[in-house]
Amino acid sequence: MSTGQMHPGTHPIDDDLVRRLIAGQFPQWAGPAVERFASGGTVNAMYRLGEDMVVRLPLVEGGANDVVMEREWLPRLASRLPMTVPEVLGAGEPAEGYPWPWSVYGWLAGENPRPGALSEPVTLARDLAAFVEAMRGITLPDAPAAYRGGPLASFDASTRAAIEELRAIAEEGVDCDAVTAVWEDALRTPGWDGPPVWLHADLMPGNLLVDRDGRLTSVIDFGCMGVGDPACDLFPAWNLLPAGARGVFREALGVDDATWNRGRGRTLSQALTALPYYRRTNPAMANNARHVIRAVLAEAEAR
Repeated sequence: MSTGQMHPGTHPIDDDLVRRLIAGQFPQWAGPAVERFASGGTVNAMYRLGEDMVVRLPLVEGGANDVVMEREWLPRLASRLPMTVPEVLGAGEPAEGYPWPWSVYGWLAGENPRPGALSEPVTLARDLAAFVEAMRGITLPDAPAAYRGGPLASFDASTRAAIEELRAIAEEGVDCDAVTAVWEDALRTPGWDGPPVWLHADLMPGNLLVDRDGRLTSVIDFGCMGVGDPACDLFPAWNLLPAGARGVFREALGVDDATWNRGRGRTLSQALTALPYYRRTNPAMANNARHVIRAVLAEAEAR
């Protein structure tokens, strides 16, 4: 039976804790209302602070390093990117029984795009390609290694374990033999032999904001950023874009066959490991994983 807890070691956070943290460390912002912001995110809790700010607090210890990294790198990346990224307004520290660093950001307006409900998928594909291309073009010293930026083979054990877990629970709509074949094909693909490039490394729909016209306006949650294989930032091709726009995205970035195959494999691996983990605790993540699996298998069948 599921407990509803997404991760072990989750720290309890509520409105009152956030108010106390703000009052103690940023008394100039103690007046505005504090309200939990519903999100499909799994590592951080988000609280609106008035109309113009948002408080982001790690739910688990593993998210604390992400907060510190964003403080260091986001100000250096912001001017180099064509879309808005979060602006750190305040660097909170452990207090009131809360054990990790946390941050106050400027609020970014927009909606998360939804697969199958994009108003302008081709335009969005071009916007996404422009962001990825800009990330790849950044040159800054002492860059961290991206969370998912290493060799594809490093995910082999976890991917195969997830496939067997899905096989055991007979997850509807997941052809475990077919996804194994796609994964093994990706593993046979030559790895990246060029210099590592800057990556967001977590381009999920929940980390993208679009306006009413379907244009990409902001990219958020840079906790996985760093340098690595450029295939890591091809996730939107399968987790968001329909087939036609997927081709536009690929063409705009000039992606070769090997990089595309590794990108497909990486996206599939993430979905396969996410689905059994989140299927009872996070419907948004689980449903997107199912979408990815369908999109990847459809593309593989069409080849």
